[in-house]
Amino acid sequence: MGVSTAKALWNGELKSGNGKMSFTGYEGPFTFASRFEDGAETNPEELVGAANAGCFSMFLSALLGKEKIVPTSIETTATVTLGTVDGGPQITGIELNCEANIPGLSDDKFQELAKSAKEQCPISKLFAGTQITLVAKLV
Repeated sequence: MGVSTAKALWNGELKSGNGKMSFTGYEGPFTFASRFEDGAETNPEELVGAANAGCFSMFLSALLGKEKIVPTSIETTATVTLGTVDGGPQITGIELNCEANIPGLSDDKFQELAKSAKEQCPISKLFAGTQITLVAKLV
């Protein structure tokens, strides 16, 4: 299996400082405001959401492939909630919303495979202690 690397640089103190995150094909700023208020930059939770959405979509495609089913498209949005637990910030939930175009697949089979993908993808496993919900529909 592969090894992936990402980097973050933070400058200054928490509220007035700023940072930059980078990984293959992406480099972008992040700030206190983008994480805890309404700043325009990215934040770690947004990147967790992208990772979970991508991982889920790919895992669902793999499960479909085992069934000899080729999806036309799988689009997943992950909404990551950052809350407070024991006085500190913590990811308290992730909601995956998936819309998939998979001709010829019954909704029952789709729901079964989507549930398995949610439970088995490596990023979901990483957040096993966090509530991850799934809304999946065929389009």
